[in-house]
Amino acid sequence: MKPLILAVLFAFSLSAFAADPTANQYKTIGDIPTPDGYLRPTWAPTTFGTWLRAVPLKSDSTVYLFNGQAKENQAAQFAVLDISVGKRDLQQCADAVMRLRAEYLFSQKRFSEIVFLDNDKKKYAFTEPFTREHFDKYLPTVFAMCGTASLAKQLKPLPKRHNIEPGDVIIRGGSPGHAVIVVDVATNADGKQVYLLAQSYMPAQDIHVLVNTEDGDLSPWYAATDAKEIETPEYSFHASEFMRW
Repeated sequence: MKPLILAVLFAFSLSAFAADPTANQYKTIGDIPTPDGYLRPTWAPTTFGTWLRAVPLKSDSTVYLFNGQAKENQAAQFAVLDISVGKRDLQQCADAVMRLRAEYLFSQKRFSEIVFLDNDKKKYAFTEPFTREHFDKYLPTVFAMCGTASLAKQLKPLPKRHNIEPGDVIIRGGSPGHAVIVVDVATNADGKQVYLLAQSYMPAQDIHVLVNTEDGDLSPWYAATDAKEIETPEYSFHASEFMRW
């Protein structure tokens, strides 16, 4: 193809992204640019953080509900994860956290670690056959029986606020409560840390990377600070609600 034609097509592609506010140009979570001066740390290929960075993003940044309707609030997301939400109103906030954790463990064949507890501490373990079909049937049962209250009991308090890792969860257990998950982190030369958050919500909807409504210059990243509150687009958390698996 001639250089002039290539240049025209490239310019058209860029203008298409600019003209369509729902378009997303990033292929994976790991493609989302870090703030100036921040770098992503490197982890072993088998870690949760490395797996999360490789989670694909949809080219359309619209968040859809489980029934195929567009979510009423389309201002909370930066990008949408290309992960099924299912056909029932089940995969809500805590369920999205459990889905990502379970998908990671399934990909690593760490089947015995795929265990979630309900509010009475009853275990829901993934058992044989260890097939994708059985896994897809297992998860809705977990989503129906477990939620923010039970997941908050299963997780452990984060030992240090400025040592956030992918997979960490900010959660308030209750009815309804809410939960979001850290899907990436980056640090600068001074050791300051920023992180990306993802959530589902009610009703069940696409899992999406959140914007930072409190700091538009940093968005979609959040700064790890000593602030007592963490403001996300649709929920306000206490800093003490950071948890870890």
